[in-house]
Amino acid sequence: MRRRGTVVAVLGTAQTLSWASSYYLPAVLAGPMAHDLGVGAPTIYAAFSGALAGAAVVGPWAGRAIDRGRPVLAVTNLVFAAALLLLGLAPTPAAMVAAWLLMGLAMGSGLYEAAFATLVRLYRHESRNPITGITLIAGFASTVGWPLSAWMETRFGWRGACFGWAALHLLLGLPLNLWLARSAPAQPALPAAPAGPPAAPPVDAAAPPAPTGLFVLLAFVFAATMFVSTAMAAHLPALLQAAGASLAAAVAAGALVGPAQ
Repeated sequence: MRRRGTVVAVLGTAQTLSWASSYYLPAVLAGPMAHDLGVGAPTIYAAFSGALAGAAVVGPWAGRAIDRGRPVLAVTNLVFAAALLLLGLAPTPAAMVAAWLLMGLAMGSGLYEAAFATLVRLYRHESRNPITGITLIAGFASTVGWPLSAWMETRFGWRGACFGWAALHLLLGLPLNLWLARSAPAQPALPAAPAGPPAAPPVDAAAPPAPTGLFVLLAFVFAATMFVSTAMAAHLPALLQAAGASLAAAVAAGALVGPAQ
């Protein structure tokens, strides 16, 4: 139990870093980024939307790689760091878009979906509680990410903030996920198959129809929920500032989203 708690703490910390440095990044840096690159803020958010689309494309590949025992989460720390470095170095809007698309590859293989798949591979039917623990810890990503991004942007500029997040992926996230890959618990052996030829299935047995409608409904619910949560994550501090709040007040109020979850 203690070992499982350590895994939850390690993976939850790594997930907090990954969410704070990607999903919650535009809320604070989109304005300075747009001003420096000479484009409108909608261009930055369009690039972020492209990253989300790229994440959806890479997701199935990441799941298959995790099923085969590949250290996908550790690799994504390198991809996150590379994307953030490219973003901080971007001299043109086109380079900025390319950096966000690379970020999408990291998001599709390094956020909750990949973390949950990793926990299921490690703990199988006993993964429910660890998954809950991960969401409780990483639910504070905005609480950590928005103030830290704002502080780094104020002190070092938006490019310096990107470099700071990239350094955290290399110095914190990568060691945590490498530890997780090295200390994965051994999988229990599957029960041995009985001797002799396999029994024939009953002649009247019929496979249940695939619940296509259920999956369509589930996909719609997930999409609608993520539409709202992504909009909040990307725009809440700016909306509060537009209503008259200072940057510090907007970030402080927005950071309450984490505890509220």
